[in-house]
Amino acid sequence: MLLLGADPLAKGKQLAQFSVHEAKTNLSKLIADALEGGDVIIARGNGPVVRLVPVAPRGKRRFGALKGKIAVDARFDEPLPENELGGGISLEAAARYPCSDLVAGG
Repeated sequence: MLLLGADPLAKGKQLAQFSVHEAKTNLSKLIADALEGGDVIIARGNGPVVRLVPVAPRGKRRFGALKGKIAVDARFDEPLPENELGGGISLEAAARYPCSDLVAGG
């Protein structure tokens, strides 16, 4: 283990750098340190390559959280215009060109 100076991103905490071998040997301890807010750096040779950090918890989803923030136009359920169906190809043109003809080598 190599102790590094204070990292501005680590808010003044000391950084500990471990070789890949040390990290593999002590992975459970390093995970615990990271979960407690410690900064764990894993290096190859003398160069740091990764930082072990806890995963941020996902926010809880709440049904109806966007109520009143999203408006659906009254035309939402209306059929699309023919020129927008099939990616801009009219229904007549789509009937003339089956999908297999549109795929390269198909």
